[in-house]
Amino acid sequence: MEEVLCNVELIKENNDFVAKIQSDLGGVREYKSPNFEEVLEQLMIDLQEEFESL
Repeated sequence: MEEVLCNVELIKENNDFVAKIQSDLGGVREYKSPNFEEVLEQLMIDLQEEFESL
């Protein structure tokens, strides 16, 4: 059976990349940077820390 762990939205606003994450454990959070790799790294670190506790 599938279970949705989180919703991730990646968008570009003007010159910034934005990652919006929503999960039951961490709630809603947002990362913003002109550097796409930086946004992805923050997203990855956050989700890894959150799901290691499961």
